[in-house]
Amino acid sequence: MIRQPVETQTLYAEISERLRALEAVRSFASLSGSFAKKQVSDGDYWYFKTSEGAGGQREYFIGPDNRATQAIMKSYVAGRLEAEAALAQIERLCAMLRHGGAMLTDTPSARVISGLASAGVFRLGAVLVGTHAFIALGNLLGVRWESALRTQDIDLAASRVLHVIVPQTEADLPKALDALNMGFLPAPGLSPNEAETSFKVRGQALRVDLLTPASGARDDKPVFIPMLKAAAQPLEMLDYLLDASIPAPLLNGGATLVNVPDPARFALHKLIVSGRRQVFEQVKAGKDRQQASEVISTLYDDRRGDLGLAVEELNKRPALWRTRLRRELAKLTNDTKAAREMILRGLAK
Repeated sequence: MIRQPVETQTLYAEISERLRALEAVRSFASLSGSFAKKQVSDGDYWYFKTSEGAGGQREYFIGPDNRATQAIMKSYVAGRLEAEAALAQIERLCAMLRHGGAMLTDTPSARVISGLASAGVFRLGAVLVGTHAFIALGNLLGVRWESALRTQDIDLAASRVLHVIVPQTEADLPKALDALNMGFLPAPGLSPNEAETSFKVRGQALRVDLLTPASGARDDKPVFIPMLKAAAQPLEMLDYLLDASIPAPLLNGGATLVNVPDPARFALHKLIVSGRRQVFEQVKAGKDRQQASEVISTLYDDRRGDLGLAVEELNKRPALWRTRLRRELAKLTNDTKAAREMILRGLAK
């Protein structure tokens, strides 16, 4: 991996703070739209209309035509100006980050992930995993990865019961993808009797896969996640990632705040999963090991304590996971020898 300049790392930290602040004060002032007055039998009422976001055109009731409602509409104008100024500053920081060598997400994937964020998927606790999370973790750790990063698979992980951290009860994932007008369709699974857990653009590689932690060895049937109104494919050991997620900006022309796994847990999980790949997935297994190796090397140099904490948490999980991890650690190259030995020392018998 290549170290990013200190200036780039500082800019990334700043854009992260700005996005989190913007998220904390999110209101309908963050949406572009217009007010419309409707006349009904008992008087006039004001509504706010917007086509922004993942839900398509929507209409919000504001109130009757009185002073209180007029005050709300005036505050919207002021809030909108503040929101536009904040977004313009974020776009400026993104341009500076691109010139500074920060890692970028490809445009089609960034558009999809931004749409999912607008629908509230990440506010409900969903976590981005896979290569797109790996890209965000590179910026978070201040490095550029050597691994090949071309992928249009968007892997989204969610617990069966999501943690609501804002006053929002659900996010319609299929509707959010449909509103992007990119041609997303449910992708049939192995069995025609099971719910689809993937959405794919016909004729393209762009794909969204929804995952959830498996509750047992034989838990492999799709599970419906009510808050996302979509089914997810159970995956072994995924709860190890979801239990320690962190917010991070994903960069393209702009920036989107997403949830990604703790870097150390991400790396150990990648290694364990790589050994579970089938014969026809050997290319993916190699990519898993390469990504894990780069993250482990970076953390060993800069944040060894994070690796130690990830190992401690792994020691609380089934012994079989540690057996698999030992086997996969042995496959890493010699340049990770010191880090491998440290991890092995920390693993329980």
